[in-house]
Amino acid sequence: MQTSRSEELFQRAQQVIPGGVNSPVRAFRSVGGTPRFIARASGPYLYDVDGNKYVDLICSWGPMLLGHAHPEVLAAIGRAAAEGTSYGAPTEAEVLLAEEIIARTPIEQVRLVNSGTEATMSVLRLARGATGRDMVLKFAGCYHGHVDSLLVQAGSGVATLGIPGTPGVPAATTADTIVCDYNDRAQVLAAFAEHGDRIACVITEAAAGNMGVVPPAVGADGKNFNAFLAETAHAHGALFVSDEVMTGFRVSRSGQYGLDGVQPDLMTFGKVMGGGFPAAAFGGRADLMAHLSPVGEVYQAGTLSGNPVASTAGLTTLRLATEEVYARLDATSATVREAVTAALSAASVPHVIQRSGNLFSVFFTDAAAVPDYTAAAAQHTGAYRAFFHAMLERGVYLAPSAFEAWFLSAAHGDAEISRIVDALPAAAQAAAAAY
Repeated sequence: MQTSRSEELFQRAQQVIPGGVNSPVRAFRSVGGTPRFIARASGPYLYDVDGNKYVDLICSWGPMLLGHAHPEVLAAIGRAAAEGTSYGAPTEAEVLLAEEIIARTPIEQVRLVNSGTEATMSVLRLARGATGRDMVLKFAGCYHGHVDSLLVQAGSGVATLGIPGTPGVPAATTADTIVCDYNDRAQVLAAFAEHGDRIACVITEAAAGNMGVVPPAVGADGKNFNAFLAETAHAHGALFVSDEVMTGFRVSRSGQYGLDGVQPDLMTFGKVMGGGFPAAAFGGRADLMAHLSPVGEVYQAGTLSGNPVASTAGLTTLRLATEEVYARLDATSATVREAVTAALSAASVPHVIQRSGNLFSVFFTDAAAVPDYTAAAAQHTGAYRAFFHAMLERGVYLAPSAFEAWFLSAAHGDAEISRIVDALPAAAQAAAAAY
């Protein structure tokens, strides 16, 4: 059998790049098979090096809200790049991007950085510096980049102190990290009862998306989990940090904040705001941001932060991301969700679909809902593996992991929806056979 171009490139890549990829999930380890090497992308489509065309439901893990190679974004990037790609000095583009982010969110000041990991790393330093406290409370299954102190696992019992979740992270680095189960109010209250005067901040994904989409649950008081976290943190003199790297400017014009209205003290952003370039940001109240150098004593810096080309890509993307774009995304997402559940139900495949705005996940589970990482981890990953490959064979590119969201773009139209719908029955049968 002839070796495909992707297989050849993957073999070569594994000789020079650990695992053959520069970000682990791209390696297809959890679904098996060979990762597709992409040659180009346009609108809602990816084209691999073997000439195969796929409806893209990853959208670069979120950033491509408008679709790939949007002509207005490309034109703006071209004009910016023609003037120079990096100066190491302030530019108008970064000011305009900062103003656009602030106009869409409750924050008063923002600092641009280069990745979501850098944003969360910096915001934790700021929270600790502003409060004079060391401890951080996070949630199992919430991913905030590969920051050492946040790469921890949840232990058993209530509000356990974190242990390193990966080799290379010293235990001392995570000793001040508390891990609770997502959506579990009792664990949060227990953590603050024991460590309240030492906790600098609570950090959470605004709506969890890295264990699959798990929205903040609404309690008996009518308030969602984010509102509870903000109130609890403030009652103990701690800060509430909302990580909107994934949800920011994707699930609504103002991200998850636009859906639930819960105002954080500090926020992180990424993905959509970079328009497909390495760009991210963190921001919050002006009094907190004033602790950052050169105004304050909390040091943070970056040679390429506020890069003029990346800032231009992000600014153009946000300006084009109108309310009409979000309305179209919401409608497309609803259509796809309905088609998925219809196909899986027809094949008698147990499943739950959960969403935040237009962002959604399909969990292969008998459970009525997935409120936390324990429930997410209990899903039938073998069924997803079979489903994934059946969709891929029919030209629909899903995330190569059961613990990820489905991302759509404004470029996905009737033709792409039809292709997805046509692929679903066989994929549902494949999932059913895997049980």
